[in-house]
Amino acid sequence: MSDEEVDAELLDLLRQSLGIGSKKSAGPPELKVLKDAEYVYDNSVDVAIDSQSTKAAATSIWSRMRANGFCKKTWSTHELHPKARDESTVNFIFTMDLLNFCFWSDHESGLSFAVDYHETRWTGYWSLVAALQRALEEGTSNTSEEIPLLNERIACLREAGDALYSRFNCSFLACIKEAKNSAAALVNLLVNNFPCFQDQFDFEGKTVRFYKRAQILVADLWACFDGEGYGYFYDIDKITMFAGKSPNQPEQRSN
Repeated sequence: MSDEEVDAELLDLLRQSLGIGSKKSAGPPELKVLKDAEYVYDNSVDVAIDSQSTKAAATSIWSRMRANGFCKKTWSTHELHPKARDESTVNFIFTMDLLNFCFWSDHESGLSFAVDYHETRWTGYWSLVAALQRALEEGTSNTSEEIPLLNERIACLREAGDALYSRFNCSFLACIKEAKNSAAALVNLLVNNFPCFQDQFDFEGKTVRFYKRAQILVADLWACFDGEGYGYFYDIDKITMFAGKSPNQPEQRSN
């Protein structure tokens, strides 16, 4: 955005704060993630997207999902994911996705962070889930090495605890209820009240939203509860697809 261009969204907020102009009726909650992605697409110079390849990839993913019988019911079939459909599982998912970031080990040996649980060694995302499940069972979370970014994870937990205490009466269920079955509203509540979920950055003079883990949390609730109860969201289709670091790893290893 150039200096001459007007930020319509900011201007509208200014007018509303000053009581100028007619107030717009409240519409359905929106994420604006796709809108921001389009802005990046339209204003990027060094990176381009091949539309035909994107459509081919989407078709391939959809075909494999159908062939493998993948659906939201698949989530609960993994041995590490909680099976109960109650508040304890809601709290588990909230904690899990709050801490679901960066599992690359800083150990000099290059060993990956791992957790031994039920005679299996788990790495990556599953190491976190295994650590949480084992902690609930045994009251300990000893691992083969200290989890990466431990202090940052502790800070996230404390920050979330303060937000739940001051804003949601010490209950994440209150946050879900305030969203009124809207996936977009719940994502927005997460990023507005829990800074750990607020992954957004400036690009060419505009704030670009990603909201990756906030969307994952909503998707996990939806899948775990099979789109019912705590997992019912009438606008679940507003949740976007998000890539992790995996697509870049082969390229990094080849350099």
